[in-house]
Amino acid sequence: MRLVVWGRNPVVEALRSGKGIEKIYLAHDTTPPPELLKLAKERGVKVQRVSRAKVEELAGTKKTQGVVAVMSPVEYVSPEELFEEAVNRNTFFVVIDHITDPQNVGNILRTCEVLGGAGAMLPKDRTSPVNETVVKASSGAVFHLKIAKVPSLLKALKSFSGMGGWIVAVEKGGKDIREVEIPVPCALILGSEDKGISQSLLEISDLVVTIPMWGKVTSLNVGSAGAIAMWETVRRLRR
Repeated sequence: MRLVVWGRNPVVEALRSGKGIEKIYLAHDTTPPPELLKLAKERGVKVQRVSRAKVEELAGTKKTQGVVAVMSPVEYVSPEELFEEAVNRNTFFVVIDHITDPQNVGNILRTCEVLGGAGAMLPKDRTSPVNETVVKASSGAVFHLKIAKVPSLLKALKSFSGMGGWIVAVEKGGKDIREVEIPVPCALILGSEDKGISQSLLEISDLVVTIPMWGKVTSLNVGSAGAIAMWETVRRLRR
């Protein structure tokens, strides 16, 4: 599922093409061409220094020139394309705010597709990339969704709001999700289990909804919370 490109020129060309590169690995003992570093910075692709042995392990060959790029198994779309899909279909998309477990991300994407969501938006940093684990956990649902990766969730969501979209955060301390009608088209924000949704995103949300709990354990796995929120979003809409 994962595509690996190695060698200086092939990696530079992959960057020029605009294809979805997750990360570039450079051997500690190599000096990459300046153009490679410049393009990686412009595209927002993370560059990591590792041992030459690691580079060769990733590539499956010693002929790497000390450079390997790991490419995404899916093609990312622009946020505008994702927004238009949600607006045209009068549905939701999920915003994955710093959820690092690929299993959780895959489960969220699977539920999104099953319930008729448009897709998902992820930040470029501190969130699991859409890798082979995510694809497997989603049962291939990622191939039927619009997936956008952006430098700033805040900036992108403000743009969506400007198009008439609603921003809905799933977080503690909000309105009982059973008692509100979630408006569409909307962005459903899901945050990490340890830190929750970023404060800056909460501040621009039109609505914060909370899933009531009666047990001794006071939190849900984010995949489960996301499934409940997505179902509540569509159950009245699809009636």
